[in-house]
Amino acid sequence: MSLVLDAAAQDLLFREARTANSFSDEPVTEEQVQAIYDLVKYGPTAFNQTPLRITLVRSPEARERLVKHMAEGNQAKTAAAPLVAILSADNEFHEELPQLLPHFPQAKDAFFSERPVREQSALVNASLQAAYFIVGVRAAGLAAGPMTGLDFAGLQKEFLDGDHTPLMVINIGKPGENAWFPRSPRLDFDQVVTTV
Repeated sequence: MSLVLDAAAQDLLFREARTANSFSDEPVTEEQVQAIYDLVKYGPTAFNQTPLRITLVRSPEARERLVKHMAEGNQAKTAAAPLVAILSADNEFHEELPQLLPHFPQAKDAFFSERPVREQSALVNASLQAAYFIVGVRAAGLAAGPMTGLDFAGLQKEFLDGDHTPLMVINIGKPGENAWFPRSPRLDFDQVVTTV
């Protein structure tokens, strides 16, 4: 075996994990979400930037506002999930770089003074962090249902501001009955990897 991670952990995080389409009624606690974030915040990003922002949708009123922006096929499961998170990229992440990159505080102005550069960097690095977040949800023994089938402009107007770009919505909880669709195929190593 070439991996250090034991087989059970590999299954939990990757091989057996899938996008959940239904959830039990068991709540997802603040402590669980805190533990997930406290683990995944160590995932690498460029310049140690942390552009990911997580908006937890807990109140019934906020859930109703969110559901109307979801694609029709995603509405029922978003309405029923124990917890829903809106993941977005903070395009003003550079303001935190002096704290996050203390050995190179001038990176804030040297590399990220222009908004288009920040938006591109925020998109790439917040997307990395979103992937870490999904793996963290799995590490907590929960299932994640990430979705991009939604009205992004409507979601941004309803929950965010012009400095935050929505990335996805994730339903989170213990899987319910018939939570999984059959596993879809994946590309093989030789189809993806090229050595030069």
